[in-house]
Amino acid sequence: GLGDTEYHPHDLDSYCASPLDFAVDFLNPPTAQDSLGRLGEIDILQVIGHGGMGMVLKGFQPALNRPVAVKVLAPHLATSGAARQRFAREAQAAAVIMHANVMPIFSVDSQAKLPYLVMPFIECESLQQRIDRVGKLETIDVLRIGLQMARGLAAAHAQGLVHRDVKPANILLEQGVQRALLTDFGLARAVDDASLTRTGLIAGTPQYMSPEQARGDAIDSRSDLFSLGSVLYTACAGRPPFRAETSYGILRKITDTQPRSLLEVNPQVPIWLSILIERLMAKSPADRFQDAEQVAQLLEQSIAHLQQPQAWPLPVELQPRRAQPVSSDTIVALIAAALTIMIVFLVVGGVWIWRQRTTAQLMRARAAEERAIAVHEQRALEVLSAQALAAATAEPDAQIKDAVQPLTPLAQLDELDAELQRLQTDLDVLQRQHDLLMRDLVTPLPDELNE
Repeated sequence: GLGDTEYHPHDLDSYCASPLDFAVDFLNPPTAQDSLGRLGEIDILQVIGHGGMGMVLKGFQPALNRPVAVKVLAPHLATSGAARQRFAREAQAAAVIMHANVMPIFSVDSQAKLPYLVMPFIECESLQQRIDRVGKLETIDVLRIGLQMARGLAAAHAQGLVHRDVKPANILLEQGVQRALLTDFGLARAVDDASLTRTGLIAGTPQYMSPEQARGDAIDSRSDLFSLGSVLYTACAGRPPFRAETSYGILRKITDTQPRSLLEVNPQVPIWLSILIERLMAKSPADRFQDAEQVAQLLEQSIAHLQQPQAWPLPVELQPRRAQPVSSDTIVALIAAALTIMIVFLVVGGVWIWRQRTTAQLMRARAAEERAIAVHEQRALEVLSAQALAAATAEPDAQIKDAVQPLTPLAQLDELDAELQRLQTDLDVLQRQHDLLMRDLVTPLPDELNE
């Protein structure tokens, strides 16, 4: 059947294309065998699916002898002016695009009791159905689908349209051929549409919205590229990049968190494909690829590389980043910086060692002085003690005689005084050297050493 015709902007479940018992009492009486009834000039043959805003019917146009698919607005929404405008907008958007990868619209009747669109009937399944059925897709299939979607979006963007609801359920895979079609332009807007730039307006499917779309900010064509990246992630991983229990939880993850690495989810994905998808899903539009045509070219080159890697190198944009070689100027600068640091270290270290040695010499001199003073005092005490003892024991005349004789201990005391004076002189010299050194240490270094 036609595949997914899911319209509801906040429905997280993919459309189920299996036939259902759907009320078709709005149809006119049938005029052909096996017909459920007529809708305008179209014989309705069967219900092939339904979505949040309506149903898809298989029909036949006798005048043109061709099968068609008819998308009908749900009865409970028929009184909604916004829903009717959406039908008309989808037809108008598809009419101006005219691209092989965009589902065309044959006609629209937005004034009928239940508005409807007439489209080609194609044996197909949606990408969402394919993922639900087989899980992760092969790399070549992901690239082919991505290439065709990028081309379809490039055609829409060239007409000034932003799709706003790119998701697996809106991508149809035609059976028997490797063709993918982008459908459901019901949320499409012109880039310069005032309603598109009004803050607080959120429309689309939460799991595949861009961050700016989730916030209700102004968007442009790069929003569709984020959604395309999310679709390719889902095709590679077998599940959406952002999941949560509620729509609000999903929107918060889209705006605030990074999805799990695609290489962790599916190690079979080439690194270069992961790089492309990560770039498409950059949080800031400025960090993404800037237009769908560039993405299409990269995907086309990637397919050629995957099939003939020797003949077709990877695009530069998809090659893993390598460490940049260090230039000779950088090496010279690093060596100069290292030498400067070494010189400063040596100068500071030398001054510190000199200061330590001088301080040690000064301390040794002071210790020698203290020892000399102690010896001098000890000897003086011994001399005085000897004199006192001699005075107490000597005869008076002998004391007189001794008094006029030179006293040998006193001479020794004089020699000690002289030696103490020499030590004091040496200590003064060392003290001056120490003061000069301290003055030099606090004097600023010359300018050439500071540079």
